[in-house]
Amino acid sequence: MEILIYGAVTSAIYALLAVGFTLIFGVARILNLAHGSFYALGAYGTYVLTSIAGLPLWTAALVSIGFVAVFGVVVEKVLIRPLRHSQLGVLMISLAVALVVEQTLFLVFGSEYRNVPSFVDTKINLGGVDVAGQRLLTLAVAAVAIGALYLFIQFTRLGSAILAISQDPEAAKYMGIPSDKIFSLVMAISAALAALAGVMAGPFLSVQPSMHLLPIVKAFAIVVVGGLGSIPGSIAAAFLLGYAETCVAYLISSSWTEIVSVLATLLMLVFRPAGIFGKRAAF
Repeated sequence: MEILIYGAVTSAIYALLAVGFTLIFGVARILNLAHGSFYALGAYGTYVLTSIAGLPLWTAALVSIGFVAVFGVVVEKVLIRPLRHSQLGVLMISLAVALVVEQTLFLVFGSEYRNVPSFVDTKINLGGVDVAGQRLLTLAVAAVAIGALYLFIQFTRLGSAILAISQDPEAAKYMGIPSDKIFSLVMAISAALAALAGVMAGPFLSVQPSMHLLPIVKAFAIVVVGGLGSIPGSIAAAFLLGYAETCVAYLISSSWTEIVSVLATLLMLVFRPAGIFGKRAAF
């Protein structure tokens, strides 16, 4: 029961990170190495707005996510868009953004761990297992967020434009779809999802300047296993990886969990480079 519950929570966090990461790749064809920084900024933003500014927790969370979404748009417009023709250029500039964010957080907050407040402080007993309410809330919020993204892409005009560009950018351009505006929108959604993961996971995971490293490693492993640009594949891979790590942590040792994602990436690149579904696909 512990593996079932905690594996679901871990998978939900990974899914939030991976869906945003693979969404921006599927639409703009870029690997954004600053994606983990959005996760870190979401957690730190909530900490600052609650502990220093004194805002209510829910208000602080929404403001923090909104700020990170705007920051993602600025990064896309000012830094990534001029280099979008060069994959290497995008990799380098997004890596530079990640390093700048990390060093800025280090200079402002130091290397100490920060405590992000929990939305739910009580524990809930499920099948004889005491589970922190914050973890269950994280699972529920992740499910709602991903479900809302699915509905947005499937049933709105902007969602149709995102699908069109992800499937055939050239044809979408000839149909009058403003690709630059869609790229900015997708970056905002991607950054907001990563920030949401940071806000929800911050209360029970470590919040410190280098916290952006692990999410980007996990997100990259998941999109490789699920297939670059495949959102359903990323969700499936997030659950596979989340439960695999939880099983390893409970049955062997938590120090071995980081090997799981690296091993999964290596095996998938060797035996099935196209990912689980064998092709890139939208929702």
